[in-house]
Amino acid sequence: MTLASIPSPSISTFEIGPLTIHIYALCILAGIIAAVAMTTVRWKRVGGDFDQVLDIAIVSVLAGIVGARLYHIITTPERFFGPDGDPMEMIRIWNGGLGIWGGILFGALAAWGWCRHKHYPMALLADAVAPALLVAQAIGRLGNWFNQELYGSETTLPWGLQIDGSDVLYHPTFLYELIWNLIGAALIIWIGRKAAGVLKAGSLLTIYVMWYTAGRTWIEALRIDYAHTFLGVRINVWVSIAVFICGVIAFVAVQRVGSAPEPLRERLAAVTASEQAGQDGRAPYPEPVEPIDSAESAEPVETAGSPESAEPTAETEHPDNVA
Repeated sequence: MTLASIPSPSISTFEIGPLTIHIYALCILAGIIAAVAMTTVRWKRVGGDFDQVLDIAIVSVLAGIVGARLYHIITTPERFFGPDGDPMEMIRIWNGGLGIWGGILFGALAAWGWCRHKHYPMALLADAVAPALLVAQAIGRLGNWFNQELYGSETTLPWGLQIDGSDVLYHPTFLYELIWNLIGAALIIWIGRKAAGVLKAGSLLTIYVMWYTAGRTWIEALRIDYAHTFLGVRINVWVSIAVFICGVIAFVAVQRVGSAPEPLRERLAAVTASEQAGQDGRAPYPEPVEPIDSAESAEPVETAGSPESAEPTAETEHPDNVA
């Protein structure tokens, strides 16, 4: 007898006039907004501003969506190619199918390219965005709950997930990852504060990579949705293990050859000041000129002939003409 369980939502979409709104998409959007807000607070502390974060977010999110879709297409080609595939499904992103690994890779490359173009220190951005990524991913996982998808194997635990049309309960892997990610975000913020004088710039992003992939490895192993396997193990588990190792190597490399945060903060502050001074293509305003005292300007100009009777000359400048 089941004493407790997690019910699945009864809807995953709703209508507004002719539009069908997918709650999964709203969860993704909410995650992006939360990440931008959180990154902005952290970015401002190191010398940046909101406009910079917004620009980076736009290029990264667009590139991330493309990358996530490409990863899904590559790892599940039978859905799009072959006798049972439909190539047009590649552009029907609303039907589902985004791979987090492709999204992270393409989003990171886009952010790196934009930072290079605008002369922002990428290592500082990496530290600012690291916990925000985990928060965004945690919120996004709620979309899987509304879609009743990507759950785990059967369980009798009191937090088992109810799925419509099934009499058994399943591991709520969406919840496991949500909790794991929020713990990781808090941990990264704590490490960033406690080890601020020790870690090199960019270290927090490598910690994000290690934390997320460590959790994704065991959570992915619980899932029972269809996935390609290698040696009996899901492909995404292998990818998680490989990326975790890369994260460890990157952490060590950053500590050895990375830059200290303070010089990068000074550089970012200078770039930000320059952007703000020249916004909208305008040069900074010149310093105001002190007006000439009217009493002084009324003094007669002395001439060699008669100092007492001399009148002001044409060269005397009226105070109203001072720029």
